[in-house]
Amino acid sequence: MSAPAPVVFRNALLVTQDAERRVVRGDLAVTDGRIAHVGPGAAAVGEEIDASDFAIVPGFVNAHAHVAMSLLRGIADDRDLGGFLERLFAVDARRTERDVESGAAAGIAEMLLSGTTSFLDLYYAEDAVARAVERLGARGFLGWAVLDPEMTTQKGVPVDNARAFIDRWRGHARVTPLVGPQGVYVCGEETWLKARDVARAAGTLLHYHLSETRREVHEHEAKTGMRPPIWLERIGFLGADQVAAHGVWLTRREIELLAERRVAVAHCPSSNLKLATGGVAPVVELRRAGARVALGTDSTASNNSLSMLREMHVAGLLQKHHRWDAAALRAQELLDLATIEGASAIGRGQDLGSLEVGKLADLSLVRLDHPTMLPARPEAVVSHLAYAASEEAIDSVYVGGEAVVRHRALVREPWAPIRAEAETAAAALWSPA
Repeated sequence: MSAPAPVVFRNALLVTQDAERRVVRGDLAVTDGRIAHVGPGAAAVGEEIDASDFAIVPGFVNAHAHVAMSLLRGIADDRDLGGFLERLFAVDARRTERDVESGAAAGIAEMLLSGTTSFLDLYYAEDAVARAVERLGARGFLGWAVLDPEMTTQKGVPVDNARAFIDRWRGHARVTPLVGPQGVYVCGEETWLKARDVARAAGTLLHYHLSETRREVHEHEAKTGMRPPIWLERIGFLGADQVAAHGVWLTRREIELLAERRVAVAHCPSSNLKLATGGVAPVVELRRAGARVALGTDSTASNNSLSMLREMHVAGLLQKHHRWDAAALRAQELLDLATIEGASAIGRGQDLGSLEVGKLADLSLVRLDHPTMLPARPEAVVSHLAYAASEEAIDSVYVGGEAVVRHRALVREPWAPIRAEAETAAAALWSPA
């Protein structure tokens, strides 16, 4: 794909997310898909856009999703995790690669329209998700789900499927393939270590669920004598280039261990709250220990939203309420989790997560005249993004300098056929087997 045409956004309110977390009024220039200027006085390079009524914000990074499950929004509501999984497993057994792509396209559209430009996914049939990424122009970090062979409905050996998926999509501009061991409840020691070896050989991330529920932790401890993070350390699995989703039931020693091993944690508050998994992820303690923490939505079956704006809001309120501390996870920290720290967690902090010269031009234009952005003051804009902004305030979205949403409309494909295809696929999944 050829590089998008150069563009200069004039006189915008730039929420840079740089090291100083500057919010400045100025210009942002994009050349060859990367940011070439941030601040006043950018030279004319091509298309000129008057952005004086907009804030420009780095694209959000959703650090844990199962985006193809968009077809299943509402299918297993008001159940605990056990009942939720029972319903989902029954539906998953009937899914086809075609409906996985339909669900992924709908989910990616939802994310782009709410300002998310990069997402970390964990599912099977990730080739279908990769095709949806190509169609709509997001940036997908796609983990092929790996389980013990006797625990899956996948054809073939899951870890071999992951290796083949990585080989097929290696070097793609918008798709980064990786390995996704599901969790300790369906992966034995051999599977974990084979997944690690595939990731090391290919130089990819590992993404997995960890200590999401008290039951998961207690059952694993009863079986092995160790809690999941301690056991993963004992078998030689834990290391950098890993993102563990949830991390709710962690001890102080486990928090320190994850920080020491440079394992990032994707905090998914809405999903955990809705499934009533109990406990509150120790986000403050993880960050204090030096662990990288990002923010994820989980799936629309358990959340039921893919909005990072909403996730920031819930994450902040949950930590404040739980800790009896209104300053716990301040607005700036919440925006950090959704941008620069999310980029760091997925190993792309050098390219993504902030508006800085040389970085990829993944960004959103947010309407300052939207009711949820009032008053549109520089000193309030971070607070508005963390606590108030509606998805409808996201006007346009760029990935690598390419407009993928323009004035609330998808650019590469219109929403109507994506929706029609998704509704048809959902009808088959919602019908009794």
